[in-house]
Amino acid sequence: MLCVGSSVCHLHQEIIFTADVSPSSTGADLVLGECGPAIGQSGPVAVILSAVPTCLVNGGAGFLGSHLCDELLARGHRVICADNFETGSLANIEHIRDPERFRHVNVDIIEPYEIDESVDFVYHLASPASPIDYLRLPLHTLKVGSYGTHHTLGLAKRHRARFLIASTSEVYGDPLEHPQSESYWGHVNPIGPRGVYDEAKRYAEALTMAYHRQQGVDTAIVRIFNTYGSRMRPHDGRAIPTFLRQALANRPLTVFGNGSQTRSFCFVSDLIRGLIALAESGYHEPCNIGNPDEYTLLELAEAVKEVTGADSEILFEALPVDDPKQRRPDIALARELLNWAPEVSLRDGLRRTIDSSGIEQLVG
Repeated sequence: MLCVGSSVCHLHQEIIFTADVSPSSTGADLVLGECGPAIGQSGPVAVILSAVPTCLVNGGAGFLGSHLCDELLARGHRVICADNFETGSLANIEHIRDPERFRHVNVDIIEPYEIDESVDFVYHLASPASPIDYLRLPLHTLKVGSYGTHHTLGLAKRHRARFLIASTSEVYGDPLEHPQSESYWGHVNPIGPRGVYDEAKRYAEALTMAYHRQQGVDTAIVRIFNTYGSRMRPHDGRAIPTFLRQALANRPLTVFGNGSQTRSFCFVSDLIRGLIALAESGYHEPCNIGNPDEYTLLELAEAVKEVTGADSEILFEALPVDDPKQRRPDIALARELLNWAPEVSLRDGLRRTIDSSGIEQLVG
């Protein structure tokens, strides 16, 4: 596995990483993120961290955040879930019954905030993410991407924690390059209705790199492509929950445009595995995490009908403004850097989503 910067390896119950440190920073007090050399000091030092790392998950009651909390707990980590339930839901985390290793804090990260214990990893997932949410909350979306990211980077700096921001394939906009690699700068309409989300994430990426370069914060940027699985909200406006809700209720499936636009769909367990691998890699530049299998929306609709057994007809509606015509990740970097690739096929993932969610939850 290719490692850049500080490397993190799980050995039994300890985390060991190599970093340039000062003599006063050795021992168990170190946390992940002290990657820069102290003045007058240099040379790698092997440091053993706490046997139970503490992870802050912003947006931890959302779709992705709650699955991340589950997986981190399963790996033996302590988890602090920060969420004010603006778009997240208590139902996504109420099954967690482990007060020794999990707690929820209700904070609005648009305002300055602090966590009252040591933190080793910061997973910054907080943001409205579906079109319905960020079109309903345009100013809030921009504030979370700007103020919220700024405050959280400051927190990571104070705790000397490894910081990972969940960015998005939307930074590529309606791409002129296909598939999209991390080196592509994107084709975004900054003043269109989707611009509040696209530009909030692009600004958050710039802010993250500025904190890394100027302040020495140990940062990572993951660009997440379309992801699906249990705990999706049935009315959030995205293709898979919409199609499943309609098909399971034997209603027509609504397809925007002529259905020829393409998307790539990654099952949530694959995404979470890649996200954690990137957080533990020591890599600082953006990295795509998504499934490179590409489907038209018509092909997706047919797959949903096949898996659900529905005989729903397909209705075509007007294409939304600035809707991308194609979207597919180039994951060569993730394969090399993280030895990561998705494992769950679309139809298998759809079946798992139905089985784990239940029809009532998906129909809403």
